[in-house]
This record gives sequence, C-alpha cells and structure tokens, in this order.
Amino acid sequence: MKGTGSRLRLLDILRGFAVLGTLGTNIWIFAHMGDLNYIFTFIDNEWWTSIQDFVRVFVLFLVNGKLLGLLTIMFGVGLEMKYQQALKRGNAWPGMYMWTSVILLTEGFIHFTLVMEYDILMSYGITAIITAFIIKGGDRAIRRTMKIIGGLHGAVMLLILIFFTYLAVTGGNISLGDMKETVLLYTEGNWFQQVAYRLGNFMILRTEVLFVIPMNIFLFLLGIRIMRSGVFAPDENGKKKRKKLFHIGFCVGLPLNLLIFIPGGYFDLPVRYLFAPILAIGYIGLIAKLVEANEKLWLWSKLEQVGKMSLSCYVMQNVISAVIFYGWGFRLGGRVDSVTIVLIWLVICYFQIIFASIWLKQFKYGPMEAA
Repeated sequence: MKGTGSRLRLLDILRGFAVLGTLGTNIWIFAHMGDLNYIFTFIDNEWWTSIQDFVRVFVLFLVNGKLLGLLTIMFGVGLEMKYQQALKRGNAWPGMYMWTSVILLTEGFIHFTLVMEYDILMSYGITAIITAFIIKGGDRAIRRTMKIIGGLHGAVMLLILIFFTYLAVTGGNISLGDMKETVLLYTEGNWFQQVAYRLGNFMILRTEVLFVIPMNIFLFLLGIRIMRSGVFAPDENGKKKRKKLFHIGFCVGLPLNLLIFIPGGYFDLPVRYLFAPILAIGYIGLIAKLVEANEKLWLWSKLEQVGKMSLSCYVMQNVISAVIFYGWGFRLGGRVDSVTIVLIWLVICYFQIIFASIWLKQFKYGPMEAA
C-alpha cells in the first residue's frame, strides 16, 4: 500500500474518498437553497412512501457525518505526520505548523464568505491549533484529553437524545424552523447579497463550528493514535488492526446509524455527531480491505489523486455546486428531485477525479495545497 516516495497510498485514497463523500451531504444544502432540513429527517421523513425520500434518506445514512468524520480523522493523521517530521528534523513544535493552521483558518473564512456558510475549514484550523499543543504532552496527555472531551461530548449528545426521546413519547415535533427567507435569498438574491448575509450573520452561521470543536479535537487525536498504533502500516500487524476497525465500525456503528430511518428525526443529531464517526472508522477498514483485494483497480489511483489535493477539491466542489444550484448560476436549486441530485453529485465527483488527474500531471500540488 506504499505510494510514491514516502507517501502511504491508502492515506491518499481515504482522503479522496472522504472529500468526495462529504459533498454527498453538502449537495442537499445547495440543491435546496440553504434549507438545512434536507440534511436531516425532520421533514419528508416517510421514506417508505416515496422513492425520492428514500433515496435522500439512504444517501444521508451512508454519508452524513460519516465522511466528514473520516475527513476529520485524516486531518489528525496528517497532523501526526507533520509532528513526526518536525521531531526528525529537530524543528521546534508547533513552530511553523501554527502558521499552517492560521492559513487554513483564513482559507476557511474566505470559503465561508464567498462560497458556503457551512465551511468546515475554519473549525479544522482552530482544532489544529489546539491539538498541536495537546500532542506535545505525549500519549498520556492525548489519552486524558480524549477521555475528558469525549466524555463531555458524549454526555451532551446523550442529553439531546433523552430530550428528543421525550419529544417522541409525548408527540412533540423537531424542526429547524422556517427557512423560507434563506431559500428566497439563494433563489432570487445575487452573489453580493449572499456574501453580505454570511458576514452579517457570522456568529449565528458559525454556531456549528463551535459546537463540533470538541468532537473534532477528539477525532484529530483519534487519527493521531490510529497512526501511531500502526493501522496504516503495510504489514500483518497493520492488516489486523484495520480488520479490527472494520468490525468495530460495522458491528457497532452500522446498527446505530440505521436509527436515521426512524421517522421524526429524533435520532438525527446523535447519528450525525456521535454515531457517524464510529461507522467512519469502519469505512477505513472497508476501503483498506478492498484496496488489498485489488490494488491495481483504476478507482484507487483516481481517489489517490483527489486525496493528494483534497483541500482544493473540497473548495472546488462547493464552488461548482453553488454555480449549478443558486439563482445567480444555473438555478437548478429546488427544481430537481432526489435521484437527479444524486446524479449531479456523482457527475461532480467524476469531474473532480478527471481534474485532479490532469492537474497532478502538470503540478506537484493542488492549487490550495501549494498556497
């Protein structure tokens, strides 16, 4: 599973898989003009009565929170590799990594302002800065932090689950409210009005960024521990560990994520913010198993190219989606059904695979990776 030079091929394949899969969640936000209800099952949740609703809920079951969780874990893996490089070269830590994180935070702010209000890069930039100091404390500090933050996040999600269960028992409804104004903005508003909306509502729109920082820190640290444990090593020990991840992810994570099919959206938040990362580690084991079974499959080399420029592809896919769906672009938002939305997602993924392959034949890094 070795790539070129010192790169581990599997890491790039997983990054590519994660970033393309992340669009599988965001595409619903673009297609429904910013209406977040469509990445949850609070509305249109009788999936057994409509093929369109079933397709949406099934895709969300596969990707919502899982691929973002996987991408977050892979960022932690990347941080660990930077840390080990600094140690080998005798460089101070965090040192230059602080600047890398600040640049990521800045790129996230630009992406948030100009493209999409649900950008994840700002959260990653903040998380990277915090995690860079935690990692200096060694394995003991990492384990302690994971216990504290993991316990805190788990407790919050458990309280939310209890409250939502109470609503289910008492016949209460869960909703993100009326988002007609947001839909109208992305349907009729121009690009400048949308930028002004994001900047004018910065704190409200960045609420999720703050909410997920504890989870992101946990997943960054999980990625670091996974890397240190030898999960990605191309030997028998690595193979055994990847098999273990596969079993944990699918034996524990899969049943928990199936709760998304329960009508009403009562389990949606726990699924996205608590159970999804469990299935994400199962995806690591699954992709590794498939790569080992047929390393020469054309798909792996294509995902590998996307993974090498995952930051560029993440931003690019959102720009493309905005052009396709928003009112100042091709205006497809709100006019296409779920099956068509999925097809558009796959077409964008195919385009990015081709683009990454062509770009990396000419340049060593992606446009944003080189910045």
